[in-house]
Amino acid sequence: METHWTDLLRTAISIRQNRISSVTLLRRLGNLSRKNRLYRAFRELGRAARTITLLRFLSDPDLREQITQVTNRNEAFHGDWLMFGGKLIGHNDPDYQEKIIKFNELLANCVIHSTACDITDAANAIAAEGRPVDPDNLATISPYITHVIRRFGNWILNLTPPAAAPTTHLDLESRVLFAP
Repeated sequence: METHWTDLLRTAISIRQNRISSVTLLRRLGNLSRKNRLYRAFRELGRAARTITLLRFLSDPDLREQITQVTNRNEAFHGDWLMFGGKLIGHNDPDYQEKIIKFNELLANCVIHSTACDITDAANAIAAEGRPVDPDNLATISPYITHVIRRFGNWILNLTPPAAAPTTHLDLESRVLFAP
């Protein structure tokens, strides 16, 4: 790794400056390149980075907690609560699996957008009545609410555009933000 350090840096700079794509580099390094010295240097660098990360993970409880929280949040987003057709992807075809995952993410993003618009409308209505809206309370509301979604309910596709654009701006005046 030490011998090829300048080659490693040169390759990283080439990728950063878009002189070579990372896909092209991976393709070149991935095809029968175990004898390639640059491949071996990158492999050893990766092993060193993984070892350092693992040691940090084992020795730092705060890092472990942070990684666990992010992992749980990510797993909850990619869970099966919204997936139509069951919990398992029944095919071994990677293209089919990718299509199902992208479809699930599209549905989840639509639900999040709709819920965020509903929360915005509700907060604007409260503010229009002159009642205080606390930004800290708004910050605790998640637009990723899953328990009210009816996965197998009656779905009607209405292709007519709405009369007005959805409200995406939270219109709170300073007098409304905090109670007097």
